[in-house]
Formats: sequence, C-alpha cells, structure tokens
Amino acid sequence: MHSLGSAVQMRAAMTYDYDLFVIGAGSGGVRASRMSAAQGAKVAVAESMFLGGTCVNVGCVPKKLFVYGAHYQEDFADAAGYGWEVEAKGFDWATLRDNKTREIERLNGIYASMLDAAGVTLYTAHATLVDRHTVQVGDQKVTARYVLIATGGWPIVPDIPGKEHIITSNEAFYLPDFPQEVTIVGGGYIAVEFAGIFAGLGAKTTLIYRGPLFLRGFDDTIRAFVREEIEKKGVTLRFDTQVNAITKNPQPEHGGAFRLTLDTDETLDTDLVMYATGRKPKTSGMGLAEAGVALGSRGEVKVDPYYQTSVDNIYAIGDVTDRIQLTPVAIEEGMCIANNLFSDQPPKTVNYANIATAVFCQPNIGTVGLTEAEALADFAGDLDVYESNFRPMKHTLSGRDERTLLKMIVRRSDDRVLGVHMAGPDAGEIIQGIAVALVAGATKTQFDATVGIHPTAAEEFVTMRSVSRQS
Repeated sequence: MHSLGSAVQMRAAMTYDYDLFVIGAGSGGVRASRMSAAQGAKVAVAESMFLGGTCVNVGCVPKKLFVYGAHYQEDFADAAGYGWEVEAKGFDWATLRDNKTREIERLNGIYASMLDAAGVTLYTAHATLVDRHTVQVGDQKVTARYVLIATGGWPIVPDIPGKEHIITSNEAFYLPDFPQEVTIVGGGYIAVEFAGIFAGLGAKTTLIYRGPLFLRGFDDTIRAFVREEIEKKGVTLRFDTQVNAITKNPQPEHGGAFRLTLDTDETLDTDLVMYATGRKPKTSGMGLAEAGVALGSRGEVKVDPYYQTSVDNIYAIGDVTDRIQLTPVAIEEGMCIANNLFSDQPPKTVNYANIATAVFCQPNIGTVGLTEAEALADFAGDLDVYESNFRPMKHTLSGRDERTLLKMIVRRSDDRVLGVHMAGPDAGEIIQGIAVALVAGATKTQFDATVGIHPTAAEEFVTMRSVSRQS
C-alpha cells in the first residue's frame, strides 16, 4: 500500500498532471475524487455517460420513484376501508416518467457542483489507459500518479434469436409508451422489483425464471413468502422456464407485439420483453489488459483487499470488481481509496460482514447478516430460529390480503444474533436500524431487553420470545 502523507510533498517530486485520475463518475468514483481532493490531491475524473452512475440514473433512485408510483393503485383501493371515497381517473405514464427524469437531471447537476466545489477536474469524455500512468481522455492525453477504475457494470442480454427485441432496466426508465402486457425474464432483485412496478402501474405482468424460485442468495423463507405475496398482486410467475426465441407477433391485433417461444413448447405474446438476467463489469474498450491490469473471467478487475490491481498504481472499486454490487459499498470503498493514498492514517478496507440491503419489490425485503442456509453451513445444531408472520395493522381496515414476515437467526451457544430478515412495508427502513445492532454484536437477550415502539411492525423484533425451530 502507498500512504503518501502530504499530497503537497508528493507533488514536489512528481511530474504527473494529476495525483489521481478516476475513470467513472458513479457514486464510488465521485466519492473517491472528492475525498482525495479534500486531502490535497490534484484529481480529475472522466465520465462519458452520466454523472452519478447506475444508481442515480438507471438504478436505485429512479427505480424507487417508480415503486412509489406503483403503490398508489393499492393505496387508492385501501382508502375505502378508512372512509375515503377516492376515484382514480387513471394513470399517465408520461407524467411519472418525465417527473422522474427531471429529478435525475437535478441530481446530475448536484454531482457536477460537488465535483467543482471540491476542485476536481471533470472530463466529459471516454477514457482509455495508454499505459499505467497515461490516460487518453477524449482527444488529449494526461498523466496521473494513480489511476482508479470505477466504471461500474452493465446489463447482460443473452444471445438468443430475437435479442434485438429485448430491453433492459436501462431502457425501462424511458419507455415512450406504457405497455399493456409485460414479460420480464430473470430471477434477481431487478427482475422482481420491475415485476412489481409494471403490475402496480397497471400492466398485465409475467415473470419468467429458469430456476425453481427467484431471489437466489436471499433467505429461503423470505423467498417463498415473497413468491406468495407477489402472486397475490396479480403477477404471473413462471419458474423452471426459459425463452428460446423472440419474434414479432404475426397477429399483434390478437395479442402483444412480440411472441416468446418457451422451452415448454408454449408461446407467450406480450407488448414488452425486459431481461434482467444479470450485469457484468464495464471494462471493455478501456485498455486495461494492455496496461497490464489483470481481469477475471467475467471481465471484472481483480483487486487485493486494499483495492489495488495487478498494476501497483492502478486501483478499482465498486461494481467493476464484481464483488458486492451496492452503491453504499462503492462509496465506502471510495473513502478507503482517499485515506489509503493521500492521508497519514493506517490503510483501511471495508468490513463486508453484516452489510444490510433491501429489495424494493412489493412487499419490500430488508436483510442483514447470515441467511438460515449460511448459518447452517457453519453452526448446524447450534441455531434458534424465530419467525413472526402477521397481517399488518393497516390491513385490518383495508381488508387487503397482505402479510408481513420477520425472521431472526440466533446462535444458541452465545446468544449472538447472526441474521435478521424481513418482508413487508418499509422493510429497508427497519432493517437499517437493526444492522447497527448486528454490527455491534448484539445478542438475543439485548433485543429482548429493548422496549418496543407500539404499535409498529418493527416492535416484533424485540418481542419474539418463542423459538420457531432449532437447527
């Protein structure tokens, strides 16, 4: 590692244009740029698409705005149980889409202002490594003592007949017209979230996944529960199914614009085909291999625990390393880069244990710590599992058939809480606070000693007394 102390002293002995050149102005790249500049480093960042990266432009932010929009159909219906006579006149896609776009443009401006205020030079051009210290950015070459790769990821579309008819989540945010029928292919969180969005906004929605159950990697109890809840909301789920080909529908007047041929020898007509079958690191066309940067089998930049690549002055953070693909993780890694390269503090790395996350499907999922399967792999015979499945208080009057599930996994021998999982309204908001407890090493006894806030769903986490099962 290279903790350089004073950036002023460093530049006195250097002949580079910049102390740090960052390729990619997503959340991680922007944070690394700003914090490095705050340490006195001379920093530049190149971005050829949009400031803020995937999260701000075609990810977390616009997706959650769409999720909010999708909830109103249910909210209007639920209002009747509370005495409100509400008549929705209809949904206008263009209003939601364009209001979302204006908000994203506002955030783009904020990112530009933050970089400018920090004294970071912004190049709005594609950047390519010429060698370990030289970057071709647009029509000019610049040099840097350190280079940081923070270019994120990009959706994967499989090479099947008719792939030209497929859209990804990138395009879903900017559809010219709202479809009547939508087919989503994939089983990860993006697929499940968009199934809820399209269904909530009024489209007849089908989700196709090649495996037996979606959301692989999440707790199995939560996965099965969410399957039931999503089906209640009218989403058609087709598991153990693959799409062999996509063609234009020969009779669109009797169905959707496209026809999917499935491996079950069935066909499915739909207006829109969206694939959410994974993302890959965005590393092609950047000169990384030519500069000696080692890449993995999926094109990911391989790094050591301190984000250093095989070339000692080149670093990488965020989704381009294909590890934990979460915006807050990339931001924390960016903070580590600024500390490790331009401060006198000891080198830092992110603690990847107990990172909380949420899936904004409907109902939401919030999760932190080990799943039951992960806990069983290491602590079989020493686990107490607590579960609470109940009807949210709101729906005692709305009449809606929706439930909430909470789950806690405890290591019996030392009472340590290993994992907490929730599916229900505001699960992400609730689990964020629970994550603090797990990072602090909380025990079940400490949860039990905490007085709940009544009446809330969250209080169930401090009132669960009966073990559901031992594993």
